[in-house]
Amino acid sequence: MSPSSLPQRPLRIGMIGGGVVGGGVYEIIQSRLGASSSSNNKITPIITKICVRDASKQRDFHVDSSTTQIVTDTHSVIDDPDIDMVVEVMGGTTLAKEVVMQSLQNGKSVVTANKALIAECLEEIEGLVHKVNSGGEGKKHVKFAFEASVCGGIPIIHTLQSCYKGDIINEVMGICNGTTNYMLGKMEDGCDYDEVLKEAQDLGYAEADPTADVEGHDVRAKIAILAKLAFGTTVAVDSIPCMGITDISVVDFSYAKSMGCTIKLVGTAARQSEFGEHDGALSVYVSPKIVPNNHLLASATGCGNAVAVDSANLGTASYSGPGAGRYATANSVVADIMRIANSTCASNPFPLSSNIEIDNDYVSPFYIRISFSDGLGIIKSVGELAESQEVSIHSILQQPITDRMNADTVVTTEACRYSQVKALCELIEEEDFALSPPVFMPMITDF
Repeated sequence: MSPSSLPQRPLRIGMIGGGVVGGGVYEIIQSRLGASSSSNNKITPIITKICVRDASKQRDFHVDSSTTQIVTDTHSVIDDPDIDMVVEVMGGTTLAKEVVMQSLQNGKSVVTANKALIAECLEEIEGLVHKVNSGGEGKKHVKFAFEASVCGGIPIIHTLQSCYKGDIINEVMGICNGTTNYMLGKMEDGCDYDEVLKEAQDLGYAEADPTADVEGHDVRAKIAILAKLAFGTTVAVDSIPCMGITDISVVDFSYAKSMGCTIKLVGTAARQSEFGEHDGALSVYVSPKIVPNNHLLASATGCGNAVAVDSANLGTASYSGPGAGRYATANSVVADIMRIANSTCASNPFPLSSNIEIDNDYVSPFYIRISFSDGLGIIKSVGELAESQEVSIHSILQQPITDRMNADTVVTTEACRYSQVKALCELIEEEDFALSPPVFMPMITDF
């Protein structure tokens, strides 16, 4: 028997976290890739340890005690010399960071679904991987894989790492949060925000504290990761302008519909145009957007996610699918495990490096909804305030007024900076006719 035909040692995995995603990972490996499966993989992955908070808690998946040990001390995984790889699916940025960093230092490859940790510690992780892999001959080379951290089951991380090497990316836009996409879809059908939020919580789509989802923080972490992969520039998460969906109402969908559009919560990373096409600074931001119904992003419904990548060679390419869920997310984790096992994982988790200037005062046409108590000269006042901020008005939309004491009008603008529109809205809010702060969001018009 030749050496190449001899069975290889199993890939021994320690998994930190045994919740929804962890359970899905275990089930996929046991049923389709483990020693008892009919898989043709040269290397057999075996999860030998699962670290959980409470070992006595009943799991919603069967653990084979003959191959897998349940433990409660993370160090029994990350310091175990027999474990080759650590899968982190516990979440958080404190203990999870210790697990990831110590595992890499110990020469173990790491697979994680933790977008918050990656976005917050991106340069630190990248530096540690490089340091460990520069240790010299005889040292273990580690891999760091994170497909499941963005858009669940959509293989967007691997795509950006490997499929655009001969291309230049101009823009990445993504619907990266299934909870808010579900909620916005229901609001488009006529449900109000509070009703939809409760429904999403009852269905398990939204947490009891939904802040990370509805305020856009989840998308902010994800677009920071995509920006690094697409442009090679690290963007501090806290520097990214972030608007959630809490101010969106049914009336906004009514106006959007009149324009042949819908509303989506979108993370965007795009090169501005300074002297030529897409040759300027990089803008990264999160905001609800007015999206034309025939745009690629408008097709993402329910809890689905979608990413549109505009590049020099391909034009606009779209990637869509399930953005969350037990098996969708677990599938991405398992794909990373097998890429590492088969030596097809990217050696550098962030292949691009650049010094592109960051300018998050982005440029876009904007939608502005003004709630007002009716009176003379309102449109004139808005026009004068817009002129004072050098904002050019593109159109004014007015639905029939049924209550003169509580009405709405919409102004759309020509392309201008975020800071200009924000200042304009602050001035409008101070006017006697304004009932509340104006709601504003960028619009997709050039595609």
